[in-house]
Amino acid sequence: MKTAIIIPARYGSTRFPGKPLAILKGKTILEHVYDVAKAASDSNTTIHVATDDDRIATHCTDKNIPFLMTPSDCATGTDRAMAAISQMTDKPDFVINLQGDAPLTPPDFVRALIDEAQQSNTADIITPVTQLSWEELDQLRDHKKTTPFSGTTATIDQSGRALWFSKNIIPAIRKENRTLPLSPVYRHIGLYGYKRESLEKYITLPASLYEDLEGLEQLRALENGMTIQTVLVDYKGRPAMTGIDSPEDLSRAEKLLV
Repeated sequence: MKTAIIIPARYGSTRFPGKPLAILKGKTILEHVYDVAKAASDSNTTIHVATDDDRIATHCTDKNIPFLMTPSDCATGTDRAMAAISQMTDKPDFVINLQGDAPLTPPDFVRALIDEAQQSNTADIITPVTQLSWEELDQLRDHKKTTPFSGTTATIDQSGRALWFSKNIIPAIRKENRTLPLSPVYRHIGLYGYKRESLEKYITLPASLYEDLEGLEQLRALENGMTIQTVLVDYKGRPAMTGIDSPEDLSRAEKLLV
């Protein structure tokens, strides 16, 4: 199975212009993300940054990071990933969209998607989730009192197939059995792997009702009958923060990155 890890990276950002080139512990954010991709890769994996900005392209050239130039009108990182794949002569079977502002992504999370794809030929999309402890669930509930659209949860069936994703905490729990070590709530981690044919289909689909309401791209896939397989991962004491959206996040990441 041939895998392509695509790292969408754009320079323009309302909250944090030039974010991929911001310095974090002596390296740019983009360099850290590339290191994550390399650590997860095997001999059948290729890695490319997908960008529309000459400054990012120049940085990639200086650091010997493979890159592909993509149109400036790509609406999302998913569209940019597909624009990169369309330029490749040796097409991959599986495509991972690893955002260029997620330097704290554990490499084993990325690897888990590749391993799952090698075992499963049925799912259109593969994505990681982590099962929350009761303490983590309480923390998420408190967090949502002030930032209700931060943090996504998922319900899954017995085989790990995703049933739904929401910015609300799902499922609602009528009776909490806290003698169990973990809660029944799974938190979604925004990392996706696609069968190439599924990615090609996904980007042709119009934005869907619940996608617009919740602000969750993956609901477009579910609303159109596509299958999403989850893989269970564990932070193992590592910081749960992955993405950087603001200069304040960069300061937090500076303290967390080992």
